[in-house]
Amino acid sequence: MTPALLLGTILLSTQVMAADITVLSGGAIEPGLRAVAAAFENQSAHRLDITFNTAPQIQKRIESNDKFDVVIAPPATIEPLVKTRTLQPGGTDVGRVSVGVVVRDGAQVPDIGNTDALKRAMLDADAIVFNRASTGVYFESLLRRLDLWSAVEPKITRYPDGAAVIDHVRNGKGREIGIAAITEILLYKDKGARFVGPLPADVQNATSYVATTMPSASAAAREFIAFLGTPEAKALLRAAGID
Repeated sequence: MTPALLLGTILLSTQVMAADITVLSGGAIEPGLRAVAAAFENQSAHRLDITFNTAPQIQKRIESNDKFDVVIAPPATIEPLVKTRTLQPGGTDVGRVSVGVVVRDGAQVPDIGNTDALKRAMLDADAIVFNRASTGVYFESLLRRLDLWSAVEPKITRYPDGAAVIDHVRNGKGREIGIAAITEILLYKDKGARFVGPLPADVQNATSYVATTMPSASAAAREFIAFLGTPEAKALLRAAGID
């Protein structure tokens, strides 16, 4: 189906009864997903009710039989739930979110231009802050791979999600370095947090997000899944830092 025909189909939905679509999504894509949701609502009779959680929380909620029309999460979370037929196969590739470094406004900006510089920055930091979600799981594995874990573990602070990480850093002191999804860091621009830059390319990790439905999802939910793949939606996602 061409994008024009797809959008025409969505517009036709305004002639039928409006539906409320419940969405459970990873928090790292919140800025882009909010923009896409607004565009979808403007072009349809439907309304979206979005809940944001970390990937581990999403898995627990679905396994506990919480019901949502649409689930958006990394493939590692989606695929096991597809195998148990809790979620539908297929779906739409939403995009990827890369990992970045954040410090508070006014703090010394570390050099992270290459992996050696990143290692020095981690060793020199007074504290390193990251989450227990997908970003944090990866960053812990990176510290271990770079043989830094034993040296930096005593100064690590972890939180359940990226928002708490950035709140800690922007209200902190000394040479604290935060690690978070770039999309989440950009939400705090001019709010006390400074985006230093992405992790070096050779140690970067981009988390992919896939959108799918539960078997009981309505036709309206499937319309939203389709809309996520349109050029309009992709442009809104890219503007929020989602590749």
